[in-house]
Amino acid sequence: MQHILVAITGASGSIYGLRLTKELLRAGCRVSLLLSEPGRQVLNYETGLGWSAEAGERQAQMRDHFATTLVDGLDNRDLFAAVASGSSAPAAMAICPCSMGTAGRVAAGLSETLLERAADVMLKERRPLLLVPRETPLSVIHLENLLRLARAGAIVIPAMPAFYHGPQSLDDLVAFVVGKVLDQLGIGHELFRRWHGRAEG
Repeated sequence: MQHILVAITGASGSIYGLRLTKELLRAGCRVSLLLSEPGRQVLNYETGLGWSAEAGERQAQMRDHFATTLVDGLDNRDLFAAVASGSSAPAAMAICPCSMGTAGRVAAGLSETLLERAADVMLKERRPLLLVPRETPLSVIHLENLLRLARAGAIVIPAMPAFYHGPQSLDDLVAFVVGKVLDQLGIGHELFRRWHGRAEG
């Protein structure tokens, strides 16, 4: 069973991380879900879920929300967690959404939280680190940090949904971005209609 670490930070767009977690679980993956404290606050504000700041209670809330025990809630303060070690690194990590503050700290090689350390582990172990930045407009500092991360091996997947598949709802737009993340993880899905060229005639 493939183990994927999903991190949700304080950027707007926590719905992307929730949908990604749902689709990974549906695909049979084991998911570790890690929220920064700003990520938890924004998620609660945007979704109304009310997830607790207390790790144990939040774990129960996550499992209830996704209706499975295959999701493990991690504490961002716990630098002794398995994902903080290269010897126990997950198959891949997706920071979805990724705030510009998180991108900057990971680009600088900081490891003050479990999220930052886990991302650092992915880069040093040459395992997939996917970033879904959600900010606009982007400053030169943002762009340079994302470029530095891409050069270090990270995959940058901006939350920029397409429209060629004829989205009819907000869910369709979210599904497109999540589908692009799944594509990079090599996980099959049918979240959007792929482009096969314009029909002639």
